[in-house]
Amino acid sequence: MFKFFSFVAVVFLLLTPPAAFAGSPLFQNLKSGAFETIDNHNQPGKWLIVMIWAHDCQICEREVDDYQRFHREHADKNAMVLGVTLDGAERQQAAVDFVARHQLNFENLIAEPEVVAAYYQITTGSKWIGTPSFLIFGPDGELKAKQVGAVETEIVEAFIASSTSN
Repeated sequence: MFKFFSFVAVVFLLLTPPAAFAGSPLFQNLKSGAFETIDNHNQPGKWLIVMIWAHDCQICEREVDDYQRFHREHADKNAMVLGVTLDGAERQQAAVDFVARHQLNFENLIAEPEVVAAYYQITTGSKWIGTPSFLIFGPDGELKAKQVGAVETEIVEAFIASSTSN
């Protein structure tokens, strides 16, 4: 079932214009099992930092605890973190173990790698490269920044502060 959903989601993503993309269920919540979109996690007045990760990504392993701290310090104020793993159905247990090992306090969604790559490409206009990758959505729900590779949370905090003061 998950593989069929992934195939349908990729076809849908590739055939759907970006403006119509919002609201399409593409990712499965690791905790609840519900299908959701990243847009479901946008909250008015808050920045949304999406960390795209994989259970076997060493940089993700090093950075995730800082993003957990960031989420804890900002979630009740101006920003929150959402994890998106591309581990897919075959590696779902490894993703669940990663979340448990780090005792992550932010929501995490899962999809097949091709679904994450298609979402990234449609959302950013750039080709998917790898993990970790970060998408920063402003309080208005619009994509404000993207970054492939490690990003210190202090840089994200400075970006939010400078963007908020403008």
